[in-house]
Amino acid sequence: MVSSPVRSTGPSPLNQEGDHYASVFSGRLGDRALPNSPLFGTDGIRGQAGELLTAPLAMEIGFWAGSILRSSHPNPGPIILGQDSRNSGPMLASALSAGLTSAGLDVWHLGLCPTPTVAYLAERCNALGGIMISASHNPPEDNGIKFFGGDGTKLSSGLQTAIEAALRGQSVPAALNQESRWGQCYYRPELVNRYISFLHEPLQPSLDLSGLKIVLDLAWGSATRVAEPVFQQTGAEVIAIHGSPDGDRINVQCGSTHLEPLQAAVKTHQADLGFAFDGDADRVMAIDAEGRVVDGDYILYLWGQHLQSQGRLPDNTLVSTVMANLGFERAWQKLGGRLVRTQVGDQYVHAEMVSRGAKLGGEQSGHILCHHYSLTGDGMLTALHLASLVQGLGGSLAALVEQSFQTYPQRLKNVRVADRDRRLNWQDCEPVQAAIQAAEQAMGSEGRVLVRPSGTEPVIRVMVEALHREMVDHWSDHIAQVVGHHLAA
Repeated sequence: MVSSPVRSTGPSPLNQEGDHYASVFSGRLGDRALPNSPLFGTDGIRGQAGELLTAPLAMEIGFWAGSILRSSHPNPGPIILGQDSRNSGPMLASALSAGLTSAGLDVWHLGLCPTPTVAYLAERCNALGGIMISASHNPPEDNGIKFFGGDGTKLSSGLQTAIEAALRGQSVPAALNQESRWGQCYYRPELVNRYISFLHEPLQPSLDLSGLKIVLDLAWGSATRVAEPVFQQTGAEVIAIHGSPDGDRINVQCGSTHLEPLQAAVKTHQADLGFAFDGDADRVMAIDAEGRVVDGDYILYLWGQHLQSQGRLPDNTLVSTVMANLGFERAWQKLGGRLVRTQVGDQYVHAEMVSRGAKLGGEQSGHILCHHYSLTGDGMLTALHLASLVQGLGGSLAALVEQSFQTYPQRLKNVRVADRDRRLNWQDCEPVQAAIQAAEQAMGSEGRVLVRPSGTEPVIRVMVEALHREMVDHWSDHIAQVVGHHLAA
């Protein structure tokens, strides 16, 4: 463990609201209009800023989360707090800090940073936990609150349940802050440099990307804080697009969910490869020199093959989700490997990896976890290791992709369903179930259907995968139309 850094000399202005709201938190907080469905999704609490995520609710979240975490730690460390570039971030940071300091906790505010920075520093700085304010790949009007424990992993479901129960007035933590101690909030942006050093350490002393030309799509988000120096220090020629923090444009037609600008930039600059990050840089997608998308399935295959050759992949096992492509799975099996699937969400991938002692896992969307280096998904770490792997194997990501596998045609359609309860209980809709059954009967063993509510966006995702593109297009369109007609209206 790295010893806790020395505090700054004075508190941040963020803490000035703490005393103002202290009396509000002295007793049971007033009930607020919360949705009937669970607040916590697959990645914290997420919703539209100003609607679900208001300053009063964020203060309550900070207070109850702080009280619950503090009740089990007699000498708690600080809470590490970070945020992406969304315009609502400072508002939520102020409110969360007020709640946390009212619960008697110190807050170390990093400012703009990737989500993995918070997870890393929570563990390395002997912190009580970490909180990241971000809605990841969601549009600018959304935001979210992600929690990490002091070990750098996502907060357990048990603690999330306890926080939500307190927010709803269903239970009160056994030990509240009854002392006359108020926490302080300190602005600690310099700690982000520790994270940058951590990214390079595993690849030293041989890390040298000289000769590679790499385009980075920073999505106007968290990656703008660290990506360019991280790659420039390797000797690579770096070209950045969407490279400054912009809360109005974060993720808008750019980043890991909109790869067209990166594909164009790679071709324009005749680059060797490109990386696109999402808004909080915990996931990454790659583009090869031919402009082809190299998603999480390919990254897992290539990185897994590399670790397998070094004898560093226990039982030749990779962990992915139900979204993983059948082409990837069958190619990995031909290498003598095994692919274990979980439900969608990096927390489920992580739990399965821990259970099996696996070292590499992730999601098709580019959320990759390598437990040799980190316990949480990290887009920057993944990109750096993939680039190093490419350099070590001749400098051509395109050649590695050619030698890997062919994916089955797969199509994912998102149907916006604003009603949260209807979205989460979609299985009760008989017409949707009938449409799924019809598709499965028609495709037989040559295809599969996956319908699920997003845990991070107000959408229902319809995925169809099959041996023939015509089947994929027909059934994905049909099921999405039925979902839209019966659930989105």
